[in-house]
Amino acid sequence: MNGTRLEELRENNNLKSKDITEILNVHKSTYSQWEHNKIPIPTKRILQLSNFYQINIDYILYLTNKKVHIAPNSNIDLIAIGKRLKEIRTELNLSLRQLGDKLNTAFSSLASYERGEVLIQIDILISLSKMNNYSVDWILGKTKNKYIK
Repeated sequence: MNGTRLEELRENNNLKSKDITEILNVHKSTYSQWEHNKIPIPTKRILQLSNFYQINIDYILYLTNKKVHIAPNSNIDLIAIGKRLKEIRTELNLSLRQLGDKLNTAFSSLASYERGEVLIQIDILISLSKMNNYSVDWILGKTKNKYIK
């Protein structure tokens, strides 16, 4: 998913793993596992990296090969994200239960995301994006472009 892209970004910016771990305030082994795709990177951390590098999350996650400059935005508006998630589900004409089945997750989790109670998990976000080419950057409120171009 994002193993070599994180490494590429870090190296292209002449940074060492230690630099990134200090910025994110995470243990070096945790970052290494993200960079080498051993464990999924949390949504909050992918947002931080996007803000740091000032690029689109869709690029970081290999949903596109088009790198786009996006100004940093540290606000995570769970209610707005929830509204976008509901908009996607409505557009797909699926109930929470049906979408949960497609994403292999509990519909109650999806309901919590839509209500803006918790931040959506990265694996669900990626699967949702791939359903209809939705931009993760749009879902998370970093761009106005709903679809990956």
